[in-house]
Amino acid sequence: MGPGLAAIGAGLAVIGAGLGIGQIGGRAMDAIARQPEASGDIRTTMIIAAALVEGAALFAIVVALGATG
Repeated sequence: MGPGLAAIGAGLAVIGAGLGIGQIGGRAMDAIARQPEASGDIRTTMIIAAALVEGAALFAIVVALGATG
């Protein structure tokens, strides 16, 4: 795989992670607006989920850039 395809793969990983974390944040804010008393639990769950998405994106970038040889 050439460096161009690796760059496209890394870019798609970053875009996907950005969209996923945006969805997580938006849905968490909706949940907090509906149940303000559960904001601490929702925030903690949101941070853990965002960290997992970010970790998967970082792994995808490393795989994409490592596949160039």
